[in-house]
Amino acid sequence: QLQLVESGGDLVQPGGSLRLSCAASGFTLNNYAIGWFRQAPGKEREGVSCIRPSGGSTNYVDSVKGRFTISRDNAKNTVYLQMNNLKPEDTAVYYCAALRYYCSNLGRAYDYWGQGTQVTVSS
Repeated sequence: QLQLVESGGDLVQPGGSLRLSCAASGFTLNNYAIGWFRQAPGKEREGVSCIRPSGGSTNYVDSVKGRFTISRDNAKNTVYLQMNNLKPEDTAVYYCAALRYYCSNLGRAYDYWGQGTQVTVSS
């Protein structure tokens, strides 16, 4: 069974850090770009970051630039999202998704999705 599984979500205070993981099973991520998306209650899903298969190209939405870092370890079949200096507006369910070769801002372009992990930033 092909699937992505996110983990690492938690309740954290403003200014804190979390590292999300996206692990693949049933297929290898080597040829897939991985995108992180998030959806807050009452809001549309938003693309947060993406990394191409080689890891040499990444992109970020403006609101997280300088605070979030995406990386991948193809040997572990896992992609990470390091989130620092978290803000209350980062509160959302975070999803990872896989798309062959190229990043896309369009969620519907992605082939596989995880079930999501909750990130809550609150004092």
